[in-house]
Amino acid sequence: MPAWFKQDLPDNSVKELREQLKSGNIHTVCQEARCPNINSCFKQHTATFLILGDSCTRACAFCAIKKASRGQAPDQDEPARIACSAAKMGLDYAVITSVTRDDLIDGGSRIFIDTISCLRDSSPKTRIELLIPDFKGDREIIKAVVNADPDVIAHNLETVNRLYPLVRPQADYKRSLQVLKFIKEFNPAMVTKSSLILGLGESPEEIVEVMGDLKTAGCDILVLGQYLRPSEAHYPVKEFISPEKFNELGGLAEKMGFGRVLSAPKARSSYQASSVYRELNYA
Repeated sequence: MPAWFKQDLPDNSVKELREQLKSGNIHTVCQEARCPNINSCFKQHTATFLILGDSCTRACAFCAIKKASRGQAPDQDEPARIACSAAKMGLDYAVITSVTRDDLIDGGSRIFIDTISCLRDSSPKTRIELLIPDFKGDREIIKAVVNADPDVIAHNLETVNRLYPLVRPQADYKRSLQVLKFIKEFNPAMVTKSSLILGLGESPEEIVEVMGDLKTAGCDILVLGQYLRPSEAHYPVKEFISPEKFNELGGLAEKMGFGRVLSAPKARSSYQASSVYRELNYA
C-alpha cells in the first residue's frame, strides 16, 4: 500500500481496551470491520460500538463483517452493557452502529432506541451519534429512531449509484438517499452525516454527482476515505487516491456547502467523529 497508510502500532492501552471490551461482551465495528485506524483510536480510548450482534444479513463486497442470513435474537441486555462500557471509558461522545438485520421486523431499531435511553441515563452529558442501516426505507422505523433524539444520525451511501449492483447488491442508492431525506423531514434540526469510500472504480464525475445528491438530501457532514480490501475474497481496490486528490475533493465539497467535510485516505465514517461534530459549533 502507499506510504501514507502507515499505521500506529498497538501498545498497552490498546491491549487494555480490547480486554475491557471482550470482558463486557461488547462488539466494535473497529474490530469486526478491520478498521485501519483501530490502534490510533483505541490509544485515544475511543471506539465505535457495534450492536445487534456481529453478523450482517447483507453481503456487501467491500465489508469484512461476517455474513449470515439470520442473526441471533436481539440481546435485550446489550444497551445496558454499551452504556456501562461508555461510562468506564469516560466517553463524552459515543458512536453507535449496527450490522444490518433484515431478518428482524423492526430492523433492530428498538435496540438502537434502548441504547440511546441507557446512555442518557448513565452519561447524560455524552453526545450520541448513530450510524444506521437503511431499515429497508421504512418511514415509521426511521421516524422512531429520529424521535429517540440522538445528536447525529449518519447513514452511509458508501459508493456511487453505478457500483451498487457490484458493491452493495442488497442496498439501493435512491433508498439510502431517501433515508437521509426522511431524517430531515422528521427533524430538520437533526445533524445528518454520510460517508463515501473511494477507489472502487468510480469516476471523478460520479463522485461529484453523489456529493450533489447528498447535499440535496440535506446531509450536513460528509466523510471521504480510501477503500482498503479486507481480504482476497473482497472487492478489489481499483485505485489508490492521493492525499492531494482527497484535499481537492474536500475543498470542492466545502464549496458545495457541506457544513463539515473530512476527506483523507484513512478517514472513515466515525473517525474523529467528536471533533468533526464540535467543529460544526453544535456543541
